[in-house]
Amino acid sequence: MNFPSNLRYTKDHEWISLEGNVATIGITDFAQRELGDIVYVEVETVGKSLEAGAVFGTVEAVKTVSDLFLPVSGTITTLNPGLTQSPESVNNDPYGEGWMIKMNVDNPADVESLLDANAYEAMVS
Repeated sequence: MNFPSNLRYTKDHEWISLEGNVATIGITDFAQRELGDIVYVEVETVGKSLEAGAVFGTVEAVKTVSDLFLPVSGTITTLNPGLTQSPESVNNDPYGEGWMIKMNVDNPADVESLLDANAYEAMVS
């Protein structure tokens, strides 16, 4: 499995990358493997300000539906438009084309408190 060292991770299997105060968020390689073939991603929280840990959407796989949890507090600005036509990109490229949302982070320092790649890998091993 792949856990890029430039990202931070949550215990709920989301990843986050930060550029300034704009974060990109998706689910990890581990999460997409556990879910199986992803057929739909639903995010109805674009434009909303949410607290860390809040549910920002759901991902539907052939076997199950799973909630998506926000790693840090902020305002969701964008849903990945490619997921409408190609939700399987979450399976094929979870850290690239399969990203889910972009958001403006309230406190960028909060990202540093999340798991680094080594800690996340140890957790899922």
